Amino acid sequence: MAHRGASRAERENTIAAFTRAATMGAHAVELDVRRTAENLLVVHHDPLLADGRAIVRTSRVQLPSEVPTLDEALDACGGMWVNVEIKNDESEPDFDPNDDIAVTVADALGARNEKGRFLVSSFRRRTIDRFHAASPATATAWLTPGIAPDDIAAALDALSADGHRAVHPWFGLVTEELVHAAHARGLMVNVWTCDDPAKMSELAGIGVDGICTNVPDVALATLVGKVVRNVVS
Repeated sequence: MAHRGASRAERENTIAAFTRAATMGAHAVELDVRRTAENLLVVHHDPLLADGRAIVRTSRVQLPSEVPTLDEALDACGGMWVNVEIKNDESEPDFDPNDDIAVTVADALGARNEKGRFLVSSFRRRTIDRFHAASPATATAWLTPGIAPDDIAAALDALSADGHRAVHPWFGLVTEELVHAAHARGLMVNVWTCDDPAKMSELAGIGVDGICTNVPDVALATLVGKVVRNVVS
């Protein structure tokens, strides 16, 4: 999964990064979604632009030209499937306590009529819960730095019971125990964000389903011959 596109080769979360990921042969792209002042969905990791303006208080026409709309980004991702991360953090200026952004994203993806192409994730559980309620047929995942060993069973049971399809932990805190426990519950494990070939091979060895990386070309060369699942099929 190309993290914000091929972000080592091109500026992250741009059309150039997404098209480069496709050229490299990436299986998928991960991108970040936020709202503008008029509630338009655009792709940008940080809540603020480089000049300090909050995206949520800025209209589309006032944004830098390299910031694409969600539709423009998805078009640029070509035949790849896409992990859409909904940004909704309590510490950021565009925080939406009602999680209405989840419904906006669900409507936008639904309007494209591309069933099975998307996996929607967020660090905020309430956000993916709201998205799942609005679009139950679309795969959803919980982003997390990691899960303590004593909490694995309860956390994964809750994810499965709530209808989610995957857990997305930081690669440095992934364990074989977590992978096996997730798979036993029918959950996929896609890790973020690993650029080290040796670690990629180790992660593949313990059975992770996807690796999010800034260097999809390196990952593809490293993992050649290893099984890679289409996580949204």
